[in-house]
Amino acid sequence: QEYEEKTGRAHRPLSPKQNVRKNLDFEPLSTTALILEDRPANLPAKPAEEAQKHRQQYEEMVVQAKKRELKEAQKRKKQLEERCKLEDSIGNAVLTWNNEILPNWETMCCSRKVRDLWWQGIPPSVRGKVWSLAIGNELNITHELYDICLARAKEKWRSLSTGGAEVECEDAGFSAADREASLELIKLDISRTFPSLCIFQQGGPYHDTLHSILGAYTCYRPDVGYVQGMSFIAAVLILNLDTADAFIAFSNLLNKPCQMAFFRVDHGLMLTYFAAFEVFFEENLPKLFAHFKKNNLTPDIYLIDWIFTLYSKSLPLDLACRVWDVFCRDGEEFLFRTALGILRLFEDILTKMDFIHIAQFLTKLPEDLPSEEFFTSIAAIQMQSRNKKWAQVKRMLIFGNR
Repeated sequence: QEYEEKTGRAHRPLSPKQNVRKNLDFEPLSTTALILEDRPANLPAKPAEEAQKHRQQYEEMVVQAKKRELKEAQKRKKQLEERCKLEDSIGNAVLTWNNEILPNWETMCCSRKVRDLWWQGIPPSVRGKVWSLAIGNELNITHELYDICLARAKEKWRSLSTGGAEVECEDAGFSAADREASLELIKLDISRTFPSLCIFQQGGPYHDTLHSILGAYTCYRPDVGYVQGMSFIAAVLILNLDTADAFIAFSNLLNKPCQMAFFRVDHGLMLTYFAAFEVFFEENLPKLFAHFKKNNLTPDIYLIDWIFTLYSKSLPLDLACRVWDVFCRDGEEFLFRTALGILRLFEDILTKMDFIHIAQFLTKLPEDLPSEEFFTSIAAIQMQSRNKKWAQVKRMLIFGNR
């Protein structure tokens, strides 16, 4: 401004774009952006010392920029190599599963080789087949039964929409209001299922599929009905299986003792599961266990949500699917081992928190959980207490409560 006043030039305000540029902390994306310029001819020249100082600073900036570029290039190269290595590994695993394991499932599923492959994660292209085989079909549900249950669900939806709820059949003694509430809850929960994916929302490609499976299940098991959390389990199955097969796996999975105890809200059995969990919690993480006790933080506060959705709501989807892989292999024990793995992974952070912050943290886990570190933490958990395994501890607690 002083120079302009001396030269008689009118002062012109900076344009908004120039203003933004002026206040920007500019970091070059390439060394070509670093250009050392002398002052314009109409300004006094820099003193020699200042010019030399600025040249040195410029040269240092160029060196630092080149170092950053080299570091970024090396990082990108390493990421590319790791991605190629992972793709090769997955490709080889797919061949092994398809050519060796799946055709000889009964004889190979319990072998050491298969169990090790299972732990590393099942390739997405064969995941659905492996889950179906591992979950089984003890209920002997057929595709035809799914079609029948879906037809009944659609009939109920039509009846409710036309005001005929009061003449609904009285299966399992449930009132029309109860059934209507259950069906309304399904509609509400579908829109909340993996909202960031958008595929289960209204108009999405899997919205109607998820709605159909959950509706069919309420007709297949009116004694259980729809319970919040089921939509996440059904959604994960839909992503890996055809519709009817997803329904078969869903129904059989929910029929397992642990899931049935939680979804039917069997308080006595749920407390037994929590008590068994605490036995292994104290065994593996005594310091954190004492901290939780001191803060009156009971397992139900964080375990219920994890068990109800089989971690599919709490963990990133790819990580949740890896948990499902081993859950299908090891059964309910792995759900509680995973919980202890999470607590172990964040033990240092959790021991510094109070009740409120622990509950908040465990309700919404970090989204950038490193897969290998996470499974290393789970692997470090010992599911044995005083020479007794999970099933033995649980059985003792059940008989002890009678």
